[in-house]
Amino acid sequence: MTSSTSLAPEVEGAAKENRLLAALPTQVFNRLLPDLKPVTMPLGEVIYESGAQLEHVYFPVPGCIVSMLYVLEDGSSAEIAVVGDEGMVGIALFMGGDTTPSRAIVQSAGASVRLKGSILKKEFDRHSELQHLLLRYTQALITQMSQTAVCNRHHTVEQQLCRWLLLSLDRLASNELTMTQELIANMLGVRREGVTQAAGKLQALGLIQYVRGRITILDRNGLEKQVCECYEVVKKEYGRLLPARKEGVIF
Repeated sequence: MTSSTSLAPEVEGAAKENRLLAALPTQVFNRLLPDLKPVTMPLGEVIYESGAQLEHVYFPVPGCIVSMLYVLEDGSSAEIAVVGDEGMVGIALFMGGDTTPSRAIVQSAGASVRLKGSILKKEFDRHSELQHLLLRYTQALITQMSQTAVCNRHHTVEQQLCRWLLLSLDRLASNELTMTQELIANMLGVRREGVTQAAGKLQALGLIQYVRGRITILDRNGLEKQVCECYEVVKKEYGRLLPARKEGVIF
């Protein structure tokens, strides 16, 4: 059996790949380290359901993306935010709500670091720097949710698809996404036919290549010229509120 001591360097290395964990003061990071658990995040896994009592928070590492969806009574859904290595899943735990009306599902398979919610809340109440960091992240996340609502109401499906692709690309190590058009339609809350048409236009422009559920971004600059202002609003707010990740440094 592998001891927890031998696993510590591996866990520490994974944890430092998440921007929030990497930004923690050394003493806070070291207190949390024994309780951080690396977990795999398979594509399509539901992290939590709407209304369920949350017990853990998750800090994705590069390549893993979790989609937050709002699901209606008839089963239809729409994505309200995406979370990657810049953030965490489960803000309701330190905000005092313990539950949320959204569903969290793995959009891009990868890995994450898990922490018990009770431990995070204890540290949140104990350390003001952790409070400020998580509250700034929450403000950035709220901006993404708000801008997504505006975008879905006022912009074309093509612009929404561009925004979604760029937000996903920002959280991936490569320029490829594995996602069917049906799943993208569920994320955007639109008809599949609309996604097919929008993807076809982007492919005709030479911006993407779509083959059997795999999307390859061929021209990111061109994609940014097609997207609405919503993407830049979210990107700037995340850049303003969140610390840049410094490799191998805890500060």
